[in-house]
Amino acid sequence: MKNENIITFGCRLNSFDSQIIREKYNSKNLNNIYFINTCAVTKEAEKQAKKKIRKIKRNNPKAKIIVTGCSAQINPSNYKKMREVDLILGNEEKFKFEKYLNLLDKNESKVVVNDIMSVKETAKHFIKGFDKKSRAFVQIQTGCDHRCTFCTIPFGRGNSRSVSIENVCKQIKILLTKGFKEIVLTGVDLTSYGKDLYEKPKLGDLIKEILKKVKNLERLRLSSLDAIEIDKNLIDIIKYEERLMPHLHLSIQSGDNMILKRMKRRHSREDIINLCNNLKKYRNNIVFGADIIAGFPTETKEMFYNSKNIIKESDLTYLHIFPYSNRPNTPASKMPQVEKKIIKERSKILRLESENILKKFLKKQINKKHKVLLESQTEGHSENFIPIKISSKHKIGEIIEVTGKNVNNGKLISQVM
Repeated sequence: MKNENIITFGCRLNSFDSQIIREKYNSKNLNNIYFINTCAVTKEAEKQAKKKIRKIKRNNPKAKIIVTGCSAQINPSNYKKMREVDLILGNEEKFKFEKYLNLLDKNESKVVVNDIMSVKETAKHFIKGFDKKSRAFVQIQTGCDHRCTFCTIPFGRGNSRSVSIENVCKQIKILLTKGFKEIVLTGVDLTSYGKDLYEKPKLGDLIKEILKKVKNLERLRLSSLDAIEIDKNLIDIIKYEERLMPHLHLSIQSGDNMILKRMKRRHSREDIINLCNNLKKYRNNIVFGADIIAGFPTETKEMFYNSKNIIKESDLTYLHIFPYSNRPNTPASKMPQVEKKIIKERSKILRLESENILKKFLKKQINKKHKVLLESQTEGHSENFIPIKISSKHKIGEIIEVTGKNVNNGKLISQVM
């Protein structure tokens, strides 16, 4: 099956899930079946999924379309109404899609979505690789036990469930044999790792075992972390282990303590500032990214500027700015809402701030050396996730040493040493 028949929206965990589906599809030589792996984080993500579904059917009327992912799990009726959709599978059912292919020949849309909260284990699948990518994602957990007031993801992914240390290491070893040099550990709530396992290992314990048991792993990277749950072992590994990349993406969401309480987050703005400042003392090349929501319900101008100010106070560099998206049936949807115009304005302010900070950071990298993992023949990312472009062509997946020369279009233009 061609790669473009599997369309993925949303997070890295969805990318991992899509690869499981892709490899199973390829092994069965299926044709003209499209799999839409949806996201439910924002209205825009759902809008884009529907737009893609309509486009596929318009361009290929005989195509069969299967919709799955978090949006399909949470609100399957949203897609059942679409005449273009042939089958809707829940987040657990998508890994068993072979059982339901006979439903594609029915005249009406079929929904196979069960209670995700009843699922107790992660999907036991080992993937062989990712198409045209030099880094590979490895699922270590899925689901979430927390109930942030703005979030629907627990209802799409279920409660937190972890992959055993043995199976994580096995998956990484498989991917390394395929030539991948960088592994990204991914999940819905990474720092909740291990609570459901027998010996209750923490995320730091898992990473320590990976680095010990997989000696030939050159680069290990973490996806988004909940700062308040980072354990002591992980702190020590971040400080001293060079194979763990000096780049952390933190799930901050707001820089205002009252908004954080109303979001039902467990950290304070001071927790974030202290964590970032502490880690920088030990590893001066570490770079931080963060998710920040603009215009959460009840957010005043002063609260908004607390979010803007935490960017500099914590020395955040890579920012994902989200305008607040009102998700149905969440506690936040019942709170006093901020006007859409104000949400848009605040998002714009934060994005401009983000762009300016990234420009200044990139300019500081001129004449500095970096090791870049090439994701194309001329572009890739450094250890601390600096986007780098080089003039000469090299092999995809190769790690090369470069020196920064100038900045253009959000990338560090570099020369190979």
